[in-house]
Amino acid sequence: MDRLREEIEETTRDMGDSDWSSAPRERWSSAEILEHMGRSYGTTAKMLELRLEAGGPPEVRTAKVTEFLKKFLVVDLGIFPSGTKSPEMVRPQGDPGLVARERALKNLLRMDAAIAVAEMRWGNAPIAMHPVLGPLTAGEWRKFHFVHGQHHLAQIRKRVPKKAAR
Repeated sequence: MDRLREEIEETTRDMGDSDWSSAPRERWSSAEILEHMGRSYGTTAKMLELRLEAGGPPEVRTAKVTEFLKKFLVVDLGIFPSGTKSPEMVRPQGDPGLVARERALKNLLRMDAAIAVAEMRWGNAPIAMHPVLGPLTAGEWRKFHFVHGQHHLAQIRKRVPKKAAR
């Protein structure tokens, strides 16, 4: 998660107003992408925090075949398919770029801490259900968010002109 945080900071460090709002037609802007990332980290953190507060074991089930295959693609192979619809709870709501950046960085730290506590409590067993990938261990949650983050940071880099070209 430290590497992902560093890459978010580096990718967004010198972004101006026009950088945050640039986007291909009918696609998310850089600000919206970062807001989505922050919301996904916050949602994962909240889910784990609630489960930890409840005190019992995680409520997970065996993965369905489709979940297993999607998890294999994303977590094991590191491939995040383009065009995947985001769950409503993590879609952007209109935060400005700098607000989205700060939320993403704050929620990334919060999520990392929640994953660490869940891992200490429940070990290498699945700690929570992902809405698309099914049951994930702490390590799988970290890998999912890293691959997901890399996917979106690549999109931001395509939208923002190279610093040397400015």
